[in-house]
Amino acid sequence: MQISLINNSLNPLPEYATMGSSGMDIRANIETPVILQPLERNLIPTGIFLEIPHGYEAQIRPRSGLAIKQGLTCLNSPGTIDADYRGEIKVILINLSNEPQTIHSGDRIAQMVFMKIEQVELIPVEVINETERGAGGFGHTGKQ
Repeated sequence: MQISLINNSLNPLPEYATMGSSGMDIRANIETPVILQPLERNLIPTGIFLEIPHGYEAQIRPRSGLAIKQGLTCLNSPGTIDADYRGEIKVILINLSNEPQTIHSGDRIAQMVFMKIEQVELIPVEVINETERGAGGFGHTGKQ
């Protein structure tokens, strides 16, 4: 699949780090470094604008290395970019570490995954089919 994009940053295009990667790394496009204090969040621009085909979405997800090494992760994760959105892609980052963390222009801050989606029609009914699981949720099957 091909997706049209505008790159208004000085960064390279989003790209897959390896042949088996599901997500493309996207980078910060900021004029000056952003320092996130512990538990602080900020909206980080990327300079990327996408034309996603109808029937698809882009999901913005955290980068595992950034999360484990620096405590930085994405809020509203995965973030959904709808096919009809034409604004700049921005990433909500939060610092979950105990120390200030600095984001520089060009840093890989998130990954972007493209997914096929289906729109559904909801039909009101009085009863839905039962399953073996039923209403069990939120850890009802235990730890092991």
